Amino acid sequence: MKITSVEIFDCEVNRKDPTMAAFNPVLIRVSTDEGISGVGEVGLAYGNASKAAVGIVRDLGRLIIGRDPMKIEALWEYLFRGTFWGMGGGPVIYGGISAIDIACWDIRGKALNAPICQLLGGRTKDRLRTYASQLQFDWDPQYRRLTEPHQYAEATRKALAEGYDCIKVDPLMIDRNGRRPNESEDSWNFYGILKADQVRMAVDRVRAMREASGPDVDIIIEIHSYLGVNSAKQLGRALEEFNIFYYEEPIYPMNVENMREVADKVRIPVASGERIYTRWGYRPFLEKGALSVIQPDLCLVGGITEGRKICDFANVYDATVQVHVCGGPVSTAAALQIEATIPNFIIHEHHTYALKSAIRELCKYDWQPENGMYRAPDLPGLGQELNDEVVKEYLAYTIE
Repeated sequence: MKITSVEIFDCEVNRKDPTMAAFNPVLIRVSTDEGISGVGEVGLAYGNASKAAVGIVRDLGRLIIGRDPMKIEALWEYLFRGTFWGMGGGPVIYGGISAIDIACWDIRGKALNAPICQLLGGRTKDRLRTYASQLQFDWDPQYRRLTEPHQYAEATRKALAEGYDCIKVDPLMIDRNGRRPNESEDSWNFYGILKADQVRMAVDRVRAMREASGPDVDIIIEIHSYLGVNSAKQLGRALEEFNIFYYEEPIYPMNVENMREVADKVRIPVASGERIYTRWGYRPFLEKGALSVIQPDLCLVGGITEGRKICDFANVYDATVQVHVCGGPVSTAAALQIEATIPNFIIHEHHTYALKSAIRELCKYDWQPENGMYRAPDLPGLGQELNDEVVKEYLAYTIE
């Protein structure tokens, strides 16, 4: 079997939904001379790198034409070691490698008529506990920024009504005026020591969520690395009373010693990983005991090939895994396939963006959790296909 083409879909979903202006999934399809194709995704839908995602697949795509997609390990090593930037790269090049790797696993599963989780050793669980993620943007098909504690409580009740028993929120991301940090010259900057009003704003929002949820619902606090080590300890201690499940990306994600400092001084388990790449990136965090929960994004960390190795590596250090998912439906499918197989799975992330119609229509299958639980697709490969009627308008390049 040989790879014959790579299609790149630059899904500028804001054309249909202007509220999704900051979200731009990049999907790919790798086709072969045997008529089998596989889909992948670059994990740069959010932030400001989606056009770089398109560019890296253009660069890497030409390198894999004529290669055997069934030889996944050899192909991964070639892209990692033979591209120069693969060794020591970063989110762009690892995102490109990830998309190709996932697409090749999809091809492998289809060729062998088995879901990827079966090829990775089989399921260790049939149902995957799932949490409702990023409630500062509400839990609703419509995107909005929440400012008042009662709005956070209402978003919590919406998620609970759908069967979730775990939710995640960034209580600092949206200030009292609806602005995000560094969005304008006069928006809040959280670096340093937090002001009393900033701490009170976060605490009031989380308290409203805890009161709405009751004591048995788990709450995850996400900070998106806005804080420094001192303010992260300050906020973490202020939130300890709410029995927080874990504390995600409290500080700059590449400083191992500072992350360990927060883990040591705050009585909440610490999580991170969407901006940590490959097993080499994870090694110091695990060896230093800085993370209780790792969150590798399979569309950034090196794909399914590398992601499985990282999950097994984490298991040696008793770290649990929540695969990071903030992208299109391909990202979700890849996460479910891995999470179904690993013994140290803890919970699956279901992002509020995954509720939006402009995202759900990108693929043929609209996999959604039921009563707060997911199941990995049983179809061969990833269990997902592009919706050609929708993605054809996003086709950016075809490499042959």
